[in-house]
Amino acid sequence: MFLTLALLRKGIPGKQWIGKYRRPRQITWQMKRNMVKHLEREAENEYWISRPYMTPEQEHGHAAERRAQAWLKIKETKFNNFPEHKTLSDHLSHLKITKTW
Repeated sequence: MFLTLALLRKGIPGKQWIGKYRRPRQITWQMKRNMVKHLEREAENEYWISRPYMTPEQEHGHAAERRAQAWLKIKETKFNNFPEHKTLSDHLSHLKITKTW
């Protein structure tokens, strides 16, 4: 079927760059160069990821102190933003405008 379409028709039906029967794109030397650079970068990343900086024993709990300090700082800032306590008389003081009774 595809051979028949290719032989009997002049070109690609519809838009030539999109669709099921689209025109294949030409591969340029820039595309090849960019792909090689991308693959080299990926290989280097895999190399560095495969070699850990710390041993599992060193890694276990190494950031506990820093996390505790950060949590205390967050808790302290939340506490400082909390409004001060008010008594019931402060809330109802607007009702004592006149004491005629």
